Amino acid sequence: MLGSIVAQLVRSSADDVGGGAMMENERGRCVVYKRCGCSDVVSGRRLGGRCGRLAEEGHGSWYFAVQVGGVSGRRERVRHGGFVSAEAARSAGCELRAAEVDGPLSAGCTVGQWLRYWLSVVELRLRPTTHRAYRDHVRLYLVPYLGRVKLEELSRRDVTRMFVALGRRRNRYGEPISASTLERIRATLRAALNHAVREDLLAGNPAQGVRLPAPARMHPVVWTAWREAAWRRGGERPPVAVWTVEHLATFLGFAREDPLFVLWWLVAVRGLRRGEVAGLRWVDVDLDRRELTVAYQLVHTDDGLVLCEPKSAASRRSVALDPESVRLLRRHERAQRRLRGERWSPNGPVFTLDNGAAVQPSYLTHRFHKLVAVSGLPPIRLHDLRHGAATIALASGTELKVVQGTLGHASIVLTADTYVSVLPQLYHDSARAAARLVLKAVRATNRKIGKARDST
Repeated sequence: MLGSIVAQLVRSSADDVGGGAMMENERGRCVVYKRCGCSDVVSGRRLGGRCGRLAEEGHGSWYFAVQVGGVSGRRERVRHGGFVSAEAARSAGCELRAAEVDGPLSAGCTVGQWLRYWLSVVELRLRPTTHRAYRDHVRLYLVPYLGRVKLEELSRRDVTRMFVALGRRRNRYGEPISASTLERIRATLRAALNHAVREDLLAGNPAQGVRLPAPARMHPVVWTAWREAAWRRGGERPPVAVWTVEHLATFLGFAREDPLFVLWWLVAVRGLRRGEVAGLRWVDVDLDRRELTVAYQLVHTDDGLVLCEPKSAASRRSVALDPESVRLLRRHERAQRRLRGERWSPNGPVFTLDNGAAVQPSYLTHRFHKLVAVSGLPPIRLHDLRHGAATIALASGTELKVVQGTLGHASIVLTADTYVSVLPQLYHDSARAAARLVLKAVRATNRKIGKARDST
């Protein structure tokens, strides 16, 4: 099986990039190849290994592809990129292969063996998405750099070296790994080594105290007229942006006939997360009381789509519905009942595909991106509709504590600092109010001075 995969990769490389852009080591277990993030100017699809500039030095990055034994015992194909050279990619792939575990954990184990054991131990008590993130960090970053080091010999210097090397790597877009990603990788390593400390395998945690670049918090900004004009001229866009009320109204009018219109509406006015709205069931919606309950979120796991508990206790909440949302949901329910007939169930999802299946969260992202592109509006992400819901609620006079509860945040500081992007009009109103207060005081002072002069 592995031989056929390697052969297929080699054949595809000859067609895609040519000129030896993919290489195979002498044992046939690690394949390296080159790709980039360029897109076709007509279709917009990524060229990947078909880009004609891959022969240029510094264009694109190198990837490795290997097969390793997963925690479940099945063979898994691992591909990862961001390497500056074929040799660096091959070295990382071979390190990953060398750190495989083929037997039970024993004394004097390596870091790679411990990490795989730890993943199997914590799997049952973690949310599927969290475990998948841990697993990706382990196989793509931690094992390639630290996997062959003896656990008992692991030092802070080893950990620091790894993060220095990761800081020099580039992703397929030619950009360095972000500070927030490095922080999440360290959090995974720290959790795994804390477990080793509790098992008396380590005296202390070598990942503690390692200094990393501070992640930059992206604050949402509003698509003002001048920002939109700059985007239309040269494509300049902020990392996180929200629409004005006028932009949102234009989008909702454009998407009125879209099958998922009610879903877009709920995200835009009530700020539901992508997984929450995809996992919403009719039994969680009480239209008579005009509220819905966020009881689950739909996530994609190795076993397919799964309903999971919300990401935190605060995320499990009741959300009030306005009369228009109730009207739209009633109409949507009637239409779904007619379409599904006897197959309709109150335990079924509120939003489905034509065949009645639940909508994958990733499809929502893809569909929303496509609608925004066709509408001609300035680009935002699906999650930015949630930012916009908080912004609009604040602009309408809603108290910050109510916004926090609606969004499902455990901390009001997070709501105020990250998710609430105040509309420009509020800044202007505040400026006028402050100026009026100062001018009133100045005029009162001038009148007193004038009276004093007149009396003398």
